[in-house]
Amino acid sequence: MKKLSLVVLTVCSMLAFGQKVSDYKYISLPAKFETFKEDFGLSELFTKILRSKNYTVIPADKLQWPAEAKDNPCNVLMGDVKDDSGFLRNKVLVQFKDCNDKVVSSIKGASSIKDFKEGFQDALKQTFVSISPANPINHAGGNKIQETVAATQVTTATNTTSSAPDNSALKFSNGKMDLQKIQIDNGQFILVNSNSSSPFATFKATTKSDVFRVKMQNGESTLGYFENGNIVIEIPQSNGEYAKEVFSKK
Repeated sequence: MKKLSLVVLTVCSMLAFGQKVSDYKYISLPAKFETFKEDFGLSELFTKILRSKNYTVIPADKLQWPAEAKDNPCNVLMGDVKDDSGFLRNKVLVQFKDCNDKVVSSIKGASSIKDFKEGFQDALKQTFVSISPANPINHAGGNKIQETVAATQVTTATNTTSSAPDNSALKFSNGKMDLQKIQIDNGQFILVNSNSSSPFATFKATTKSDVFRVKMQNGESTLGYFENGNIVIEIPQSNGEYAKEVFSKK
């Protein structure tokens, strides 16, 4: 039970950091970037950059948010630009945080232009290429993950079954290890080894049916997919090739 609780904490952390800025539609900006003595035109420039990437920019005041954002605040990222200047260069740090105040992305930009207004704007423009265009998904926040995991914990603790869908009953094996499949939401699931405190692999849906982006326990990224009811992971090899690892449903 203790190991499963550690798995849950690790999964929540991985999902949080696994999110990308492009997963969001709305980005909320403060009325003022607090670390700057004056605006230097950064608010207007940052808004233009985000809109050019198809994001919907909304104010920090939640009363002014559109209904879709109000109904699910976890569909909104908080954007900020910070003064990160060094001795000889004007530098900015663009930061995005989710509804749990977790940093989703940090991007640095620097300029050799000494004038503050031109230099900071030039530094902010350097971050443009690192901000991916919006390709939003729905974020239910931490509640759905916690509810799913809680249900799994109860089932594991009692070792009972019911007529409701039971994630803990889905087990897969490659002949060397047995893994439990836990569905986080419609687009994400994990494979958990009962002998480990962290997920063996975390799967996130792609635009192609039954094909997933996979984050392995060791941090490597690869692809996985369903094939004839089995879960297949392309395991990266030291020589740059990939080995097909098949996990069959037990």
